[in-house]
Amino acid sequence: MDENIIKTEEELRQEALEESVVLSEDAIDTVVTEKYDASAIQVLEGLEAVRKRPGMYIGSTGPKGLHHLVYEIVDNSIDEALAGFCTHIEVEILPDNVITVRDNGRGIPVGINEQQGLPAVTVVLTVLHAGGKFGGSGYKVSGGLHGVGSSVVNALSEWFEVEVSQDGHVHYQRFERGTPTCDLKVIGDTNETGTLIRFKADSEIFTETTVYEFETLERRLREQAFLNAGLSISLTDKRDVDEVKEIYCYEGGISSFVKFETKKRGLTPLHENPISFSAVSGDREANIALMYNDSYNELLLSFANNVRTIDGGTHENGFKTALTRVFNDYGRKYKLLKDNDKNLSGDDVREGLTAVISVKLTEAQFEGQTKGKLGNTDITPLVSKCVYEKLSTYFEENPADAKAIFNKALDASRAREAARKARDSARRKSVLESNSLPGKLADCIEKDAVRTEVYIVEGDSAGGSAKLGRDRMFQAILPLWGKMLNVEKARVDKVIGNDKLTPVVLALGTGIGEDFDITKLRYDKIIIMADADVDGAHIRTLLLTFFFRYMPELIKQGHVYLAQPPLYRISKGQKHHYAYSDEERDKIMAEIGTGVSIQRYKGLGEMDPAQLWETTMDPATRLMLRVTVEDAEKADETFSILMGDQVEPRREFIEKNAKFVKNLDI
Repeated sequence: MDENIIKTEEELRQEALEESVVLSEDAIDTVVTEKYDASAIQVLEGLEAVRKRPGMYIGSTGPKGLHHLVYEIVDNSIDEALAGFCTHIEVEILPDNVITVRDNGRGIPVGINEQQGLPAVTVVLTVLHAGGKFGGSGYKVSGGLHGVGSSVVNALSEWFEVEVSQDGHVHYQRFERGTPTCDLKVIGDTNETGTLIRFKADSEIFTETTVYEFETLERRLREQAFLNAGLSISLTDKRDVDEVKEIYCYEGGISSFVKFETKKRGLTPLHENPISFSAVSGDREANIALMYNDSYNELLLSFANNVRTIDGGTHENGFKTALTRVFNDYGRKYKLLKDNDKNLSGDDVREGLTAVISVKLTEAQFEGQTKGKLGNTDITPLVSKCVYEKLSTYFEENPADAKAIFNKALDASRAREAARKARDSARRKSVLESNSLPGKLADCIEKDAVRTEVYIVEGDSAGGSAKLGRDRMFQAILPLWGKMLNVEKARVDKVIGNDKLTPVVLALGTGIGEDFDITKLRYDKIIIMADADVDGAHIRTLLLTFFFRYMPELIKQGHVYLAQPPLYRISKGQKHHYAYSDEERDKIMAEIGTGVSIQRYKGLGEMDPAQLWETTMDPATRLMLRVTVEDAEKADETFSILMGDQVEPRREFIEKNAKFVKNLDI
């Protein structure tokens, strides 16, 4: 067989995406054994390809993909704002989770498209890669899905309606699962211009949920309002009797964005106002705003044409390089760095930094369908030059701010050097990087990490029960006592060698921070097992904060779990039942009738080894929660709020989320 026609599944899927065709499942299943010829593919008409493989266009058919539908329609309105024709966007969540997006832009063209012989609006909504973003005078910069956004939303909707106000008339058309149910028609007169789109996500595609979360949409729309200074965006939730409406409009743009993020996280700024600057070169534009605070973490948000570049890219690279250079040149010039001192590192100068980088380009080159990373190399020198020249000038003109910011970076450098020495000392003493294990660790017999798990248990008494109740073949037990260090309020030098955290690091074997190596992980599952009370919740949070800040890959790769011990033991005669919530307790009591006794477990130590195994440790019967980070930025924000120094943001968070707390004796 000709080797040139033997292709991987991924290669064939990519070809299908580029040619708007989709491989049949039979072809995929046999791709490595059968000849790749005409019988292996099927050509899909119109928007069938989108419905066949929606994940290729919106990432997933879960909650993220559902909300992405709204983003795509809003992004089109944002593009109108970027072009200078839209000042207001209204988004509504109607009963039955119908979405309406209205803008006061020019309106999608309604004239006949010569290529298709159909109204332009119909073409935009039914043909992939049709739109005003491929050159010409339509849009100079844009986000979205490069001309497939509106048509993809149409294809994945149970029904979709468009109203275009243009040339004195209101034009209307309806679609069902991407297919027009009527021709474009005039339904009224108007003096306004703009586009209104109304759609209902298709439950045949979004089988997990079609319910929108107000906070998820709020976060995205507020972000877009920050990125487009002066643009007004409203979000209204009309699903309940009590209507909720928010309006976002920020004349300060990304400077307001930086201040908002700093305040929301309860951080104390080192200078009164954000530092902001911009640069323009030809068809490229860069806007940067930054503010330093007293925390030990950085928050760097970057965007290209209003699209969040979660994985960074060339614009972030230019920013980071220039920022580090500014600090070191400033330190050398004013002798704040001595001749024998090492240069500050990128991590040093970004400690406590909140920054927003927003660039706009005519031809943005994103890596991957979801546009997580910017690839335009010509934006790097623009950002780098802008940051270096204008931040250097700011330091010269604002010596007090410059001194406070530089001293923080210098302290960070000293802390990192102290941490490095502590790690080196630990290595020499065969602590962190040897076969030495913590004395209280009851290890398992199995040595294959994939088959093992470790329980990090609150308290010696519970640890004792866990040791007696476990399966020694594959389950290890590490008891911890007392409250551990809150790493959110401590630099790395205070974390290295901490007596409460060192046993965890030793047991896992991966090292932490710069030395972290996931391949050295000794257990596949890391299970936090704490009491179902406030103290237990605190210990879980402290451990999760430690993992998130210093071992994030453990969470990202799905190794961290929370054990779910029962709250109640319900007995009737010789039969026992366990309930993990008040609702389950009530259900069990209703089923077994009267004459029952109920034991409320206050702590793990109240269970004997057999009960602990049966309820919490036996893989056949236990309940566990896997810790995931769906939105790293949101998780970062939550840890900053809950574990930081400021009381007010934490109080607001607790009051807002108290309704979700169950089964804690508060």
